[in-house]
Amino acid sequence: MTILEARNVMFSFGATPALRGATIEVASGEILAVMGPSGSGKSTLLHCLAGILVPNSGEVVFDGSRVDSMTETKRSALRRDRFGFVFQFGQLVPELTAAENVALPLMLSGIRRTPALAKAYGFVERLGLDGLGERRSGELSGGQAQRVALARALVAGPEILFADEPTGSLDSLTGEQVMDLLVGTAREQGTTVILVTHEPRVAAYADREVIVRDGRVNAPHRVAS
Repeated sequence: MTILEARNVMFSFGATPALRGATIEVASGEILAVMGPSGSGKSTLLHCLAGILVPNSGEVVFDGSRVDSMTETKRSALRRDRFGFVFQFGQLVPELTAAENVALPLMLSGIRRTPALAKAYGFVERLGLDGLGERRSGELSGGQAQRVALARALVAGPEILFADEPTGSLDSLTGEQVMDLLVGTAREQGTTVILVTHEPRVAAYADREVIVRDGRVNAPHRVAS
């Protein structure tokens, strides 16, 4: 069943076109890799799918509702309550501990601090960070910080996880560890994953990959097992 799709999406930064009629469908529970060279429009496509950017034309439909025609308030609620995000550099809040960073989306959704932190500590341990919950981001290695960011993205059980170059700042071994955790946890929770990457070894974790070139999406194909 299709959970998210873009239909002929166009988007420009000023006079510079980034998407030129991008069309894509994502199935519920699927792990989809979006690949393409730098400047191809793959991150812009992810941001349009996630409701961060509003297309100049075309449609973005999530669970039967038009994301592109929602108000900013409704799109913000969608991103908070039903989507999760992991970016290349984690973007942790430096003043908070690892556990507080993980608990943040739970507290923003109305869960009280004590139960939110209890669930966060469980996720911290689940992702191999036992004993690091009280550390701040400056006291974590790059791999540890990215696992905290992953726990934060998944703790609320999002329907879709958007991951933009989640291993781009990591070495190969650490990147593989993060991808193993990302894919394993997403499959356990039934979370759909849209993964932007330029690395074939990262795309190999996906069920399917598409290529973005010059703002358009090619015909999808199944990743070889």
